[in-house]
Amino acid sequence: MAIEKLSPRQKMIGVMYLVLTALLALQVSSSVLDKFILINKSLERSVTTQAKENAAILESMRMSVQETGNRKKDVEVLEKGVRIRKETNQITQYIDDLKSQLVVRTGGTNTTTGFPKGLGNDSVVAKFMCDDKKADELKSLLNSYVQYVSSTVEKPYANIALDAKDSELFKHDPNQHAKSFSDLNFQRTPLGAALATLTQFQSEVIYTELDALETLRRKLGAEDIRLDTIYPLVKPRSNIVAAGTKYDAELFLAASSSAVRPDMAIDGHAIPVEDGVGKISFIATPGAYDASGLAKKSYKATIKLKVAGVDSTFVRNIPYFVAKPVIQVQSAAVTALYLNAANELNIQVPALGSNCYPTFTAEGASVIPSQSRGVVTIVPHAPNVKLSVYHNGTFLDALAFQVRTIPKPHIQVTSGRKPLNELQGIPSPGPRRIEIRAKVISHCATR
Repeated sequence: MAIEKLSPRQKMIGVMYLVLTALLALQVSSSVLDKFILINKSLERSVTTQAKENAAILESMRMSVQETGNRKKDVEVLEKGVRIRKETNQITQYIDDLKSQLVVRTGGTNTTTGFPKGLGNDSVVAKFMCDDKKADELKSLLNSYVQYVSSTVEKPYANIALDAKDSELFKHDPNQHAKSFSDLNFQRTPLGAALATLTQFQSEVIYTELDALETLRRKLGAEDIRLDTIYPLVKPRSNIVAAGTKYDAELFLAASSSAVRPDMAIDGHAIPVEDGVGKISFIATPGAYDASGLAKKSYKATIKLKVAGVDSTFVRNIPYFVAKPVIQVQSAAVTALYLNAANELNIQVPALGSNCYPTFTAEGASVIPSQSRGVVTIVPHAPNVKLSVYHNGTFLDALAFQVRTIPKPHIQVTSGRKPLNELQGIPSPGPRRIEIRAKVISHCATR
Protein backbone atom coordinates (compact mmCIF):
# COMPACT_ATOMS: atom_id res chain seq x y z
CA MET A 1 0.00 0.00 0.00
CA ALA A 2 1.39 3.39 -1.02
CA ILE A 3 0.99 5.36 2.20
CA GLU A 4 3.47 8.21 2.47
CA LYS A 5 3.81 8.38 6.28
CA LEU A 6 3.03 5.73 8.90
CA SER A 7 1.77 6.54 12.38
CA PRO A 8 3.25 4.66 15.36
CA ARG A 9 0.11 2.54 15.48
CA GLN A 10 0.44 1.63 11.80
CA LYS A 11 4.07 0.66 12.36
CA MET A 12 3.06 -1.55 15.28
CA ILE A 13 0.45 -3.28 13.14
CA GLY A 14 3.04 -3.88 10.45
CA VAL A 15 5.40 -5.49 12.93
CA MET A 16 2.60 -7.68 14.26
CA TYR A 17 1.74 -8.80 10.76
CA LEU A 18 5.38 -9.71 10.06
CA VAL A 19 5.45 -11.77 13.26
CA LEU A 20 2.21 -13.44 12.23
CA THR A 21 3.36 -14.42 8.75
CA ALA A 22 6.73 -15.58 10.04
CA LEU A 23 5.10 -17.83 12.63
CA LEU A 24 2.75 -19.20 10.02
CA ALA A 25 5.70 -20.12 7.85
CA LEU A 26 7.27 -21.95 10.80
CA GLN A 27 4.06 -23.86 11.63
CA VAL A 28 4.22 -23.14 15.38
CA SER A 29 2.74 -25.37 18.05
CA SER A 30 -0.80 -24.90 19.40
CA SER A 31 0.51 -23.43 22.67
CA VAL A 32 1.59 -20.32 20.74
CA LEU A 33 -1.72 -19.98 18.94
CA ASP A 34 -3.40 -18.45 21.96
CA LYS A 35 -1.13 -15.44 21.44
CA PHE A 36 -2.64 -14.93 18.01
CA ILE A 37 -6.02 -14.27 19.61
CA LEU A 38 -4.43 -11.42 21.58
CA ILE A 39 -2.84 -10.11 18.41
CA ASN A 40 -6.15 -10.44 16.60
CA LYS A 41 -8.03 -8.52 19.30
CA SER A 42 -5.42 -5.76 19.20
CA LEU A 43 -5.73 -5.53 15.42
CA GLU A 44 -9.52 -5.46 15.64
CA ARG A 45 -9.43 -2.58 18.14
CA SER A 46 -7.11 -0.67 15.82
CA VAL A 47 -9.37 -1.33 12.83
CA THR A 48 -12.45 -0.18 14.76
CA THR A 49 -10.73 2.99 16.01
CA GLN A 50 -9.40 3.90 12.58
CA ALA A 51 -12.76 3.24 10.93
CA LYS A 52 -14.33 5.81 13.29
CA GLU A 53 -11.60 8.32 12.45
CA ASN A 54 -12.14 7.75 8.73
CA ALA A 55 -15.86 8.37 9.20
CA ALA A 56 -15.01 11.62 11.04
CA ILE A 57 -12.77 12.72 8.15
CA LEU A 58 -15.60 12.14 5.70
CA GLU A 59 -17.99 14.10 7.90
CA SER A 60 -15.55 17.02 8.12
CA MET A 61 -15.32 16.98 4.33
CA ARG A 62 -19.11 17.12 4.14
CA MET A 63 -19.23 20.15 6.46
CA SER A 64 -16.49 21.91 4.51
CA VAL A 65 -18.38 21.42 1.24
CA GLN A 66 -21.56 22.83 2.77
CA GLU A 67 -19.75 25.85 4.24
CA THR A 68 -18.31 26.76 0.82
CA GLY A 69 -21.70 26.62 -0.89
CA ASN A 70 -21.72 23.07 -2.30
CA ARG A 71 -19.62 23.98 -5.30
CA LYS A 72 -19.83 21.44 -8.09
CA LYS A 73 -16.20 20.29 -8.04
CA ASP A 74 -16.16 20.03 -4.25
CA VAL A 75 -19.36 17.99 -4.30
CA GLU A 76 -17.76 15.63 -6.82
CA VAL A 77 -14.78 15.14 -4.50
CA LEU A 78 -17.08 14.46 -1.54
CA GLU A 79 -19.07 11.90 -3.53
CA LYS A 80 -15.85 10.02 -4.28
CA GLY A 81 -15.13 9.84 -0.56
CA VAL A 82 -18.65 8.59 0.16
CA ARG A 83 -18.30 5.81 -2.41
CA ILE A 84 -14.91 4.76 -1.03
CA ARG A 85 -16.37 4.64 2.50
CA LYS A 86 -19.18 2.43 1.22
CA GLU A 87 -16.77 0.06 -0.54
CA THR A 88 -14.60 -0.09 2.61
CA ASN A 89 -17.56 -1.00 4.80
CA GLN A 90 -18.64 -3.73 2.39
CA ILE A 91 -15.26 -5.46 2.25
CA THR A 92 -14.58 -5.20 6.00
CA GLN A 93 -18.03 -6.64 6.67
CA TYR A 94 -17.30 -9.44 4.21
CA ILE A 95 -14.11 -10.30 6.13
CA ASP A 96 -16.01 -10.17 9.44
CA ASP A 97 -18.44 -12.71 7.98
CA LEU A 98 -15.55 -14.99 6.99
CA LYS A 99 -14.17 -14.87 10.52
CA SER A 100 -17.57 -15.61 12.03
CA GLN A 101 -18.12 -18.60 9.75
CA LEU A 102 -14.67 -19.99 10.58
CA VAL A 103 -15.35 -19.74 14.33
CA VAL A 104 -18.73 -21.46 13.92
CA ARG A 105 -17.34 -24.21 11.68
CA THR A 106 -14.55 -24.98 14.20
CA GLY A 107 -16.85 -25.36 17.21
CA GLY A 108 -17.89 -21.84 18.21
CA THR A 109 -16.67 -19.75 21.16
CA ASN A 110 -15.74 -20.80 24.66
CA THR A 111 -18.15 -18.88 26.90
CA THR A 112 -15.66 -18.87 29.77
CA THR A 113 -12.55 -17.55 28.00
CA GLY A 114 -14.23 -15.89 25.05
CA PHE A 115 -11.68 -17.60 22.80
CA PRO A 116 -12.72 -19.76 19.85
CA LYS A 117 -12.80 -23.45 20.79
CA GLY A 118 -10.96 -24.68 17.72
CA LEU A 119 -7.87 -22.46 17.79
CA GLY A 120 -5.66 -25.24 16.49
CA ASN A 121 -8.07 -26.53 13.83
CA ASP A 122 -6.39 -26.13 10.46
CA SER A 123 -8.35 -28.64 8.41
CA VAL A 124 -11.61 -26.69 8.57
CA VAL A 125 -9.70 -23.49 7.71
CA ALA A 126 -8.08 -25.16 4.70
CA LYS A 127 -11.37 -26.64 3.43
CA PHE A 128 -13.35 -23.41 3.84
CA MET A 129 -10.74 -20.97 2.59
CA CYS A 130 -8.81 -23.07 0.03
CA ASP A 131 -11.08 -25.91 -1.14
CA ASP A 132 -14.23 -23.79 -1.17
CA LYS A 133 -12.32 -20.98 -2.92
CA LYS A 134 -13.15 -18.34 -0.28
CA ALA A 135 -9.49 -17.22 -0.26
CA ASP A 136 -9.54 -16.70 -4.02
CA GLU A 137 -12.76 -14.72 -3.68
CA LEU A 138 -11.17 -12.62 -0.93
CA LYS A 139 -8.06 -11.99 -3.04
CA SER A 140 -10.19 -10.76 -5.91
CA LEU A 141 -12.23 -8.46 -3.66
CA LEU A 142 -9.16 -6.98 -1.93
CA ASN A 143 -7.26 -6.20 -5.10
CA SER A 144 -10.38 -4.94 -6.89
CA TYR A 145 -10.90 -2.59 -3.95
CA VAL A 146 -7.35 -1.26 -4.27
CA GLN A 147 -7.77 -0.72 -8.01
CA TYR A 148 -11.05 1.10 -7.43
CA VAL A 149 -9.53 3.42 -4.84
CA SER A 150 -6.49 4.08 -7.03
CA SER A 151 -8.64 5.11 -10.01
CA THR A 152 -11.00 7.16 -7.84
CA VAL A 153 -8.35 9.33 -6.18
CA GLU A 154 -5.91 9.13 -9.12
CA LYS A 155 -3.14 7.78 -6.91
CA PRO A 156 -1.51 4.33 -7.20
CA TYR A 157 -1.81 1.87 -4.32
CA ALA A 158 -0.13 -1.54 -4.14
CA ASN A 159 -2.26 -4.70 -4.05
CA ILE A 160 -3.08 -6.09 -0.61
CA ALA A 161 -3.56 -9.78 -1.48
CA LEU A 162 -0.33 -11.21 -2.92
CA ASP A 163 0.98 -14.58 -4.00
CA ALA A 164 4.26 -15.61 -2.40
CA LYS A 165 6.27 -14.69 -5.51
CA ASP A 166 4.99 -11.08 -5.24
CA SER A 167 5.64 -10.75 -1.52
CA GLU A 168 8.88 -9.16 -0.34
CA LEU A 169 8.81 -11.48 2.68
CA PHE A 170 8.44 -14.79 0.82
CA LYS A 171 9.58 -14.37 -2.79
CA HIS A 172 13.16 -15.39 -1.94
CA ASP A 173 12.14 -18.26 0.37
CA PRO A 174 12.60 -21.57 -1.53
CA ASN A 175 9.94 -23.24 0.65
CA GLN A 176 7.32 -20.55 0.13
CA HIS A 177 7.89 -18.60 -3.11
CA ALA A 178 5.75 -20.95 -5.27
CA LYS A 179 2.65 -20.79 -3.06
CA SER A 180 -0.53 -19.04 -4.12
CA PHE A 181 -2.31 -16.45 -1.98
CA SER A 182 -4.70 -19.04 -0.57
CA ASP A 183 -2.03 -21.64 0.21
CA LEU A 184 0.36 -19.08 1.67
CA ASN A 185 -2.20 -17.65 4.11
CA PHE A 186 -4.68 -20.48 4.83
CA GLN A 187 -3.24 -23.90 3.93
CA ARG A 188 -2.19 -25.79 7.10
CA THR A 189 -3.04 -22.64 9.07
CA PRO A 190 -4.75 -23.04 12.47
CA LEU A 191 -7.82 -20.98 13.24
CA GLY A 192 -6.09 -18.51 15.60
CA ALA A 193 -3.56 -17.52 12.95
CA ALA A 194 -6.23 -17.40 10.22
CA LEU A 195 -8.34 -14.96 12.24
CA ALA A 196 -5.35 -12.63 12.81
CA THR A 197 -4.49 -12.85 9.11
CA LEU A 198 -8.01 -11.82 8.07
CA THR A 199 -8.02 -8.92 10.54
CA GLN A 200 -4.69 -7.75 9.14
CA PHE A 201 -6.28 -7.59 5.69
CA GLN A 202 -9.04 -5.45 7.22
CA SER A 203 -6.33 -3.16 8.63
CA GLU A 204 -4.75 -2.80 5.19
CA VAL A 205 -8.12 -1.85 3.76
CA ILE A 206 -8.83 0.72 6.51
CA TYR A 207 -5.46 2.42 6.13
CA THR A 208 -5.79 2.49 2.36
CA GLU A 209 -9.10 4.26 2.88
CA LEU A 210 -7.46 6.70 5.31
CA ASP A 211 -4.83 7.75 2.79
CA ALA A 212 -7.45 8.04 0.03
CA LEU A 213 -9.72 10.25 2.15
CA GLU A 214 -6.81 12.50 3.13
CA THR A 215 -5.89 12.81 -0.55
CA LEU A 216 -9.46 13.77 -1.44
CA ARG A 217 -9.70 16.23 1.45
CA ARG A 218 -6.68 18.11 0.10
CA LYS A 219 -8.51 18.50 -3.21
CA LEU A 220 -11.43 20.36 -1.63
CA GLY A 221 -11.20 24.02 -2.60
CA ALA A 222 -8.21 23.23 -4.83
CA GLU A 223 -9.13 26.19 -7.04
CA ASP A 224 -9.11 28.57 -4.09
CA ILE A 225 -6.04 30.68 -3.52
CA ARG A 226 -5.06 30.52 0.15
CA LEU A 227 -3.81 33.96 1.17
CA ASP A 228 -1.42 33.20 4.02
CA THR A 229 1.02 36.09 3.69
CA ILE A 230 -0.46 39.44 4.78
CA TYR A 231 1.46 42.70 5.06
CA PRO A 232 0.75 46.47 5.09
CA LEU A 233 1.30 48.43 1.90
CA VAL A 234 1.58 52.20 1.47
CA LYS A 235 0.75 53.88 -1.82
CA PRO A 236 1.94 57.52 -1.65
CA ARG A 237 1.04 60.12 -4.23
CA SER A 238 4.70 61.03 -4.28
CA ASN A 239 7.80 59.94 -2.42
CA ILE A 240 9.22 63.47 -2.67
CA VAL A 241 7.44 66.20 -0.70
CA ALA A 242 8.51 69.82 -0.44
CA ALA A 243 8.67 71.37 3.00
CA GLY A 244 5.38 73.02 3.90
CA THR A 245 3.29 70.81 1.62
CA LYS A 246 1.03 67.83 2.48
CA TYR A 247 2.12 64.21 2.29
CA ASP A 248 -0.78 62.13 0.94
CA ALA A 249 -0.81 58.32 0.81
CA GLU A 250 -3.12 55.30 0.98
CA LEU A 251 -2.51 52.54 3.58
CA PHE A 252 -4.04 49.10 3.04
CA LEU A 253 -3.45 45.39 3.58
CA ALA A 254 -1.95 43.29 0.81
CA ALA A 255 -2.03 39.49 0.76
CA SER A 256 -0.38 36.72 -1.23
CA SER A 257 -0.19 32.95 -1.18
CA SER A 258 3.04 31.16 -0.37
CA ALA A 259 1.75 28.11 -2.26
CA VAL A 260 1.30 29.99 -5.53
CA ARG A 261 4.23 30.87 -7.76
CA PRO A 262 2.92 33.48 -10.22
CA ASP A 263 4.75 34.49 -13.39
CA MET A 264 4.80 38.26 -13.93
CA ALA A 265 5.75 40.36 -16.94
CA ILE A 266 5.85 43.98 -18.04
CA ASP A 267 5.09 44.59 -21.73
CA GLY A 268 5.87 40.93 -22.41
CA HIS A 269 9.21 40.91 -20.54
CA ALA A 270 9.44 38.72 -17.41
CA ILE A 271 10.24 40.41 -14.12
CA PRO A 272 11.64 38.86 -10.90
CA VAL A 273 9.09 37.74 -8.28
CA GLU A 274 9.97 37.56 -4.57
CA ASP A 275 7.46 36.18 -2.03
CA GLY A 276 4.64 36.68 -4.52
CA VAL A 277 5.58 40.33 -5.22
CA GLY A 278 6.87 41.40 -8.64
CA LYS A 279 9.79 43.80 -8.81
CA ILE A 280 9.19 46.46 -11.52
CA SER A 281 12.15 48.53 -12.65
CA PHE A 282 12.73 50.28 -15.97
CA ILE A 283 14.13 53.52 -17.39
CA ALA A 284 11.43 56.08 -18.17
CA THR A 285 11.79 57.37 -21.73
CA PRO A 286 10.73 60.83 -22.94
CA GLY A 287 7.48 61.32 -24.80
CA ALA A 288 5.13 63.97 -26.12
CA TYR A 289 5.24 66.53 -23.32
CA ASP A 290 2.21 68.75 -22.75
CA ALA A 291 2.25 72.39 -21.73
CA SER A 292 2.93 71.44 -18.12
CA GLY A 293 5.94 69.29 -19.10
CA LEU A 294 4.27 65.89 -18.58
CA ALA A 295 4.09 62.97 -21.01
CA LYS A 296 1.36 60.37 -20.37
CA LYS A 297 2.49 56.75 -20.79
CA SER A 298 1.46 53.25 -19.71
CA TYR A 299 2.75 49.69 -19.50
CA LYS A 300 0.94 46.34 -19.64
CA ALA A 301 1.27 44.29 -16.46
CA THR A 302 0.60 40.54 -16.77
CA ILE A 303 0.25 37.99 -13.95
CA LYS A 304 -0.11 34.28 -14.72
CA LEU A 305 -1.30 31.79 -12.09
CA LYS A 306 -1.71 28.03 -12.30
CA VAL A 307 -4.21 26.73 -9.74
CA ALA A 308 -5.55 23.15 -9.76
CA GLY A 309 -3.99 22.62 -13.16
CA VAL A 310 -5.86 25.59 -14.68
CA ASP A 311 -3.95 28.57 -16.07
CA SER A 312 -5.35 32.00 -15.23
CA THR A 313 -3.98 35.25 -16.67
CA PHE A 314 -4.64 38.74 -15.34
CA VAL A 315 -3.76 41.76 -17.52
CA ARG A 316 -3.95 45.44 -16.69
CA ASN A 317 -2.64 48.61 -18.31
CA ILE A 318 -0.92 50.81 -15.72
CA PRO A 319 -0.77 54.54 -16.57
CA TYR A 320 2.03 56.82 -15.42
CA PHE A 321 3.48 60.22 -16.30
CA VAL A 322 7.00 61.19 -17.30
CA ALA A 323 8.08 64.69 -16.28
CA LYS A 324 10.32 66.61 -18.62
CA PRO A 325 13.61 67.14 -16.79
CA VAL A 326 14.75 70.74 -16.34
CA ILE A 327 18.35 71.14 -17.45
CA GLN A 328 20.39 73.87 -15.81
CA VAL A 329 23.43 75.19 -17.68
CA GLN A 330 26.20 77.12 -15.97
CA SER A 331 29.51 78.26 -17.33
CA ALA A 332 32.41 77.19 -15.18
CA ALA A 333 35.05 79.41 -16.82
CA VAL A 334 33.65 81.68 -19.51
CA THR A 335 30.35 83.43 -20.08
CA ALA A 336 30.10 82.84 -23.83
CA LEU A 337 30.65 80.13 -26.42
CA TYR A 338 33.48 81.25 -28.61
CA LEU A 339 34.37 79.79 -31.96
CA ASN A 340 37.31 77.36 -31.95
CA ALA A 341 37.82 77.91 -28.23
CA ALA A 342 37.42 75.54 -25.26
CA ASN A 343 34.17 76.54 -23.52
CA GLU A 344 33.67 74.72 -20.20
CA LEU A 345 30.03 74.26 -19.15
CA ASN A 346 28.44 72.80 -16.01
CA ILE A 347 25.17 71.02 -16.90
CA GLN A 348 22.97 69.60 -14.13
CA VAL A 349 19.53 67.90 -14.04
CA PRO A 350 18.16 68.51 -10.51
CA ALA A 351 15.08 66.27 -11.04
CA LEU A 352 17.31 63.20 -11.38
CA GLY A 353 19.17 63.86 -8.15
CA SER A 354 22.79 63.26 -7.28
CA ASN A 355 22.89 59.93 -9.11
CA CYS A 356 22.61 61.64 -12.46
CA TYR A 357 25.83 61.56 -14.48
CA PRO A 358 24.82 63.05 -17.82
CA THR A 359 26.66 62.34 -21.07
CA PHE A 360 26.75 64.52 -24.15
CA THR A 361 26.95 64.61 -27.92
CA ALA A 362 27.11 67.76 -30.05
CA GLU A 363 26.40 68.95 -33.57
CA GLY A 364 28.66 71.77 -34.75
CA ALA A 365 31.18 71.25 -32.00
CA SER A 366 33.60 68.81 -30.44
CA VAL A 367 32.89 67.43 -26.97
CA ILE A 368 35.63 66.91 -24.39
CA PRO A 369 34.26 64.97 -21.37
CA SER A 370 35.36 65.64 -17.84
CA GLN A 371 35.69 63.42 -14.78
CA SER A 372 33.53 65.86 -12.82
CA ARG A 373 29.79 65.17 -12.85
CA GLY A 374 27.99 67.33 -15.42
CA VAL A 375 31.08 69.26 -16.52
CA VAL A 376 31.83 69.23 -20.24
CA THR A 377 34.06 71.24 -22.55
CA ILE A 378 32.62 72.36 -25.91
CA VAL A 379 34.83 73.43 -28.82
CA PRO A 380 32.50 75.04 -31.43
CA HIS A 381 33.44 75.00 -35.13
CA ALA A 382 30.14 76.21 -36.57
CA PRO A 383 27.91 79.27 -36.06
CA ASN A 384 25.35 77.16 -34.12
CA VAL A 385 25.83 74.27 -31.69
CA LYS A 386 23.23 71.66 -30.70
CA LEU A 387 24.17 69.88 -27.48
CA SER A 388 22.26 66.64 -26.68
CA VAL A 389 22.03 65.50 -23.04
CA TYR A 390 21.63 61.81 -22.04
CA HIS A 391 21.19 59.90 -18.77
CA ASN A 392 21.98 56.18 -18.70
CA GLY A 393 21.70 56.17 -22.47
CA THR A 394 18.26 57.82 -22.43
CA PHE A 395 17.90 61.07 -24.35
CA LEU A 396 16.77 63.94 -22.09
CA ASP A 397 16.85 67.11 -24.15
CA ALA A 398 18.80 69.10 -26.75
CA LEU A 399 20.22 72.56 -26.05
CA ALA A 400 20.89 75.08 -28.83
CA PHE A 401 23.68 77.66 -28.59
CA GLN A 402 24.76 80.48 -30.84
CA VAL A 403 28.51 80.86 -31.34
CA ARG A 404 30.43 84.12 -31.45
CA THR A 405 33.87 84.83 -32.76
CA ILE A 406 36.51 85.86 -30.26
CA PRO A 407 36.42 89.73 -30.15
CA LYS A 408 39.51 91.82 -30.89
CA PRO A 409 41.32 92.88 -27.73
CA HIS A 410 41.38 96.54 -26.51
CA ILE A 411 44.93 97.78 -25.86
CA GLN A 412 45.41 99.92 -22.76
CA VAL A 413 48.72 101.69 -21.89
CA THR A 414 49.26 102.86 -18.30
CA SER A 415 52.03 104.35 -16.17
CA GLY A 416 51.76 104.32 -12.45
CA ARG A 417 48.24 102.84 -12.99
CA LYS A 418 47.26 106.00 -14.91
CA PRO A 419 46.27 105.79 -18.57
CA LEU A 420 48.66 107.47 -21.00
CA ASN A 421 47.37 109.55 -23.89
CA GLU A 422 49.45 108.43 -26.79
CA LEU A 423 48.09 111.28 -28.93
CA GLN A 424 49.04 114.15 -26.58
CA GLY A 425 52.19 112.52 -25.25
CA ILE A 426 53.80 113.21 -21.92
CA PRO A 427 56.33 115.81 -20.73
CA SER A 428 60.01 114.89 -20.37
CA PRO A 429 61.78 113.14 -18.95
CA GLY A 430 58.81 110.70 -19.54
CA PRO A 431 57.65 107.72 -17.48
CA ARG A 432 60.20 105.40 -16.05
CA ARG A 433 57.77 102.42 -16.49
CA ILE A 434 54.95 101.71 -18.97
CA GLU A 435 52.35 98.93 -18.66
CA ILE A 436 50.41 97.62 -21.69
CA ARG A 437 47.28 95.46 -21.19
CA ALA A 438 45.06 93.69 -23.76
CA LYS A 439 41.44 93.55 -22.56
CA VAL A 440 38.64 91.50 -24.15
CA ILE A 441 35.00 92.63 -23.86
CA SER A 442 33.02 89.43 -23.21
CA HIS A 443 29.58 88.59 -24.61
CA CYS A 444 27.11 86.22 -22.94
CA ALA A 445 26.20 83.00 -24.75
CA THR A 446 22.67 82.84 -26.14
CA ARG A 447 20.45 79.79 -26.70
